[in-house]
Amino acid sequence: MTASASEKPLDAFWMPFTPNRVFKQAPRLFVRAQGMHYFTPEGGRILDTLAGLWCVNVGHGDPRIVRAIQAQAAELDFVSSFNMSHPLAFEVAARLASFAPAGLSRVFFSNSGSEAVDTALKIARAYHRARGEGGRIRFIGRAKAYHGVGWGGLSVGGLARHKRAFTPLLGDVDHLCLPYDPQQSAFTRGQPQYGEHFADELESLLTTVHDPATVAAVIVEPVTGSGGVYPPPKGYLERLRRICDRHGILLIFDEVITGFGRLGASFAARALDVTPDMICCAKGLTSGAVPMGATIAREAIYEAIAAQPASQIELFHGYTYSAHPLACAAALAAMDIYEHDDLFGRVRKLAPVWADSAHSLQGKRHVRDVRSIGLLAGVDLQPREDAAGARGAEVGQRCFDAGMLVRNSGDTLLLSPPLIISEEQIAHVFETLGRVLAATP
Repeated sequence: MTASASEKPLDAFWMPFTPNRVFKQAPRLFVRAQGMHYFTPEGGRILDTLAGLWCVNVGHGDPRIVRAIQAQAAELDFVSSFNMSHPLAFEVAARLASFAPAGLSRVFFSNSGSEAVDTALKIARAYHRARGEGGRIRFIGRAKAYHGVGWGGLSVGGLARHKRAFTPLLGDVDHLCLPYDPQQSAFTRGQPQYGEHFADELESLLTTVHDPATVAAVIVEPVTGSGGVYPPPKGYLERLRRICDRHGILLIFDEVITGFGRLGASFAARALDVTPDMICCAKGLTSGAVPMGATIAREAIYEAIAAQPASQIELFHGYTYSAHPLACAAALAAMDIYEHDDLFGRVRKLAPVWADSAHSLQGKRHVRDVRSIGLLAGVDLQPREDAAGARGAEVGQRCFDAGMLVRNSGDTLLLSPPLIISEEQIAHVFETLGRVLAATP
């Protein structure tokens, strides 16, 4: 170890999405987690309102997941799924397919949401090529969308600040607008009544800008997550589905955040009754315990790509850790918990309580919009003049000082707690936020 490394033990870790130099002057560290809480080295107890990072849906440290991982590590630590695998991988795939809408029956495992998205984009191109439509190479994403940090996901994503340092990205990508008008839909609970017509922008792109025969897929988050929690207007996703069908374009739902109960169903596709051609998932798949992602595709997509001699590899794609044994054990345990504890039903019961509490912030100091659906909420704060994001960051820090972890994206507060949150804890979250906002200049 060099002298500099020993003197500055935090320096070696180049942290993601973090102002490293500021963080390391006053590091925020956790040493333990249980249920709804993190614990600091000093013994401080911090209420987690973001389920880790949109992922710890069953709560921290559930002993059923812990035991499953321990037992699997002792039995089989690793085996590749390139021309070999292990029984649990097939069990998890079948179980996951049963969680998906009817018709989505083929599961391709990866290690993260970013990889699940890039997998879906590659499958989309491979599907069209297999059907003799290799000219379908274009993707259409949406403004404010977050689809991970792979080259594909970054290209179809709609957050400009994530892209600046890495351009040029993939060509042949276009974006739809965010289907939200604050003049019409501010402080909406659930899906806004106004905004179905935003889907017509896709039809306009296909008839005035791009040849529809060049478009492979449209990818959207059913509910925009990291970009600010924007539920889709009523009828919007249905209209996107109809337009894609009319032009032979695949529709991909990025459900990395909305999957596994966030809207009171296994997937938002089920909760909102719109079935895409592929679903990308991760996070709640293992409740964050072990990294794992998956892309779930329609049977017809697999069959088109597999229509070649049986001895040939159908898709030249995959990861060393696809269907990792420990991840499979965690996923199976998590899915058992979702069903045994009826966590999706719990969300449906709690959603009105969550919405009432979230919207109690209307009229509070600095609050200019609140959006909620299921156990998700986004709270827009009025930015400070010439200091965008500063107020949101200060509110986040003041919440932490008050014993509560709240994530801010600029001046938007993002809330997505573990599904085990109680009504009393929901009340505490928004009462604390109200006090913090009142004390924040």
